[in-house]
Order: sequence, then structure tokens, then C-alpha cells
Amino acid sequence: MNDFLKTLLNIRSLRAVLRELSFEQLVEVKEKFEEVFFEREQQETKIRQESAERQQKLVQFTEMLRDAGIDPSELVGSSITVKNEGAEKPKRAPRPAKYRYTENGQEKSWTGQGRMPKAIAEAVASGRALEEFLI
Repeated sequence: MNDFLKTLLNIRSLRAVLRELSFEQLVEVKEKFEEVFFEREQQETKIRQESAERQQKLVQFTEMLRDAGIDPSELVGSSITVKNEGAEKPKRAPRPAKYRYTENGQEKSWTGQGRMPKAIAEAVASGRALEEFLI
């Protein structure tokens, strides 16, 4: 939380800061604050109203489906795709190994992505070509 917000939300800190303003400045701050508050209040009212209308439509459609003899849960399993915003993206398939090297007597592989393994880096630094490790 930033310092401004801490001051704004703490009455003692707010009083201390506002004491430094002249009365005219305080009146100007109050007017601007009320204007911003009114705009935000209008936004929130609109959002709540739209949400209530949407909920009303859902209830209405559910009743219409039941009157038609259709179970609303049947629609969920149909071919209609619903965007699932909360779900995690599927992980991509791991990349295939591109290089093979030996480290401490064990044969290992590297995809060519990320940091170069120490064994390959040392070999390249000593004059070997990276292409020698290709699979």
C-alpha cells in the first residue's frame, strides 16, 4: 500500500496532512473528492444494475428452459464453448533434446534453451564446437 493511501485511510494521518492546507484549499479538495466519488458511485450503480438485469435474464431463461422440458444442466455439456477465465492455461509440451553431453560419467541432454550446461560451456571454452554435441 502506498503512503498516500495509508494517509487517506487513517483519520489521524489525514487530519495532520489537512491541517497544512488553507481552508480554501480544503474546500477545493472536498469538491474534487466529491466529484470523483460521484463518478465512481455512478459507475458502481451501473455495474450493479447490469448485473441485476443479467441475473434476472438468467432466471427468466432457466424458467423458459424448464417450461420447454429442457434441463439447464444439459446446455453446459453441449457443443457451446464457454470461456473459462479462472482456469490455468495448459502447459506446453516439453521441447525435445537437441544436445547430448557427459557430466560426471552420466550422459545428459539439453534442449538448447536456457543456460548452457556447465559441461558444454567448459568444452566450448576449451575450443570444442557446440555442433559436436548435437544429437
